[in-house]
Amino acid sequence: MSARRLVLLPTSPRVAPGLLSAQAWDVLRSGALVVAAEGHPLEPYLLAEGVEVRTGPATGARDTAYRLLALTEDRDVVWLVGADGDQALGLALGEALQAGAADVELEVLPGSYDLPGARLLDLVAVMDRLRSPGGCPWDAEQTHESLMTYLVEETYETLEAIETGDRRHLREELGDLVLQVVFHSRIAAEHPDEPWSVDDVAGDIVDKLVRRHPHVFGTSTAETAADVEAGWERQKAAEKGRSSAVDGVPMALPALSLATKLVHRAEKNGVDVEPVEGDDLGARLMSLVVESRAAGLDAEAELRTAARRFVDRVRAAEAGEAGPQPPD
Repeated sequence: MSARRLVLLPTSPRVAPGLLSAQAWDVLRSGALVVAAEGHPLEPYLLAEGVEVRTGPATGARDTAYRLLALTEDRDVVWLVGADGDQALGLALGEALQAGAADVELEVLPGSYDLPGARLLDLVAVMDRLRSPGGCPWDAEQTHESLMTYLVEETYETLEAIETGDRRHLREELGDLVLQVVFHSRIAAEHPDEPWSVDDVAGDIVDKLVRRHPHVFGTSTAETAADVEAGWERQKAAEKGRSSAVDGVPMALPALSLATKLVHRAEKNGVDVEPVEGDDLGARLMSLVVESRAAGLDAEAELRTAARRFVDRVRAAEAGEAGPQPPD
């Protein structure tokens, strides 16, 4: 006679209860005894499908482990794992089986899985908690305007992480940028007249990406990255009703980035602009931007690299000036 089975059935708290895999439903409807702690979110969905769930008050991991093993004497048992993963219970079951407490086959059968991006749901939930009554007073007071400086700072910190090649730092800074998006979206959802949410933000960008990539989601073709970029600019201009290549460029950009963006727009739209002439500093700087574009370089990135080298030289000079310290 084969050993009884004890199936641990974990489910993702980010997936709606009741959306289970076919294998999970098979074992739940197999006649096994289904057991869970009181208040498990799956219970009402299983009951609606005719699957009885035996529940009981929460006890310690060791007591629960031995109770589950005892239940396997009569038939297979399925334990609905809690939202925290029941790690302590798993360890207790392993120790009990090692000690010979029962002849049971222990199996872990995931009932539902996180899709890519599932942890973003956790971030939305955390932000909702912070902004709701009883949450964080500081977060609750913030507005789009008060967060502007943080958005700028996080953007530049992300650029620094990219430039220094620090991938761990980049991961952290990208998280801070995502936080800004979720934060602003949560504030927007509270608007009394025209609320919108992070789902609206995500929906808009999904629609835009599909619309701007007809060579992927439609019937048109694009052979090169340059073809894709040109098509993107044409669609963007048509959607926004722009009559000039430089329409929509934010003039509040830092000067070097602004000049680079303007030259880029003119080039991509096939606008032939006369070379920059003049002896004033601004004209010379603009000519350097044009020169960098022709060389395939990013003037902003090149200047930032030079600035970092300058910082190193300043520190080296300071260290040299310090000289030996006088004796006590």
